Amino acid sequence: MGRPWPREKNPTHQWQQRNRRTVEKSLDEYFRKLDGEPPHGIYDMVITNVERSLIASVMERAKGNQTQAADMLGLNRNTLRTKLTKYGIR
Repeated sequence: MGRPWPREKNPTHQWQQRNRRTVEKSLDEYFRKLDGEPPHGIYDMVITNVERSLIASVMERAKGNQTQAADMLGLNRNTLRTKLTKYGIR
């Protein structure tokens, strides 16, 4: 087995950092656009949007194969099917 990646060069770490910055920038923009209105349901809004994008991307990568996509996501195939229906992903 080769040497482990130094943390700052680890592709997973780099992706996590980039993703975190993207979410933070998006939330900053969301709060600015509220123009003083109180925010509501932020958690559900973010999780729903991220989950939908994640599932759509993995389904594309799996070429529509639900079993393969469920395995990639670490989900039960029936759970994936429920989410596909919820988000209208084919």
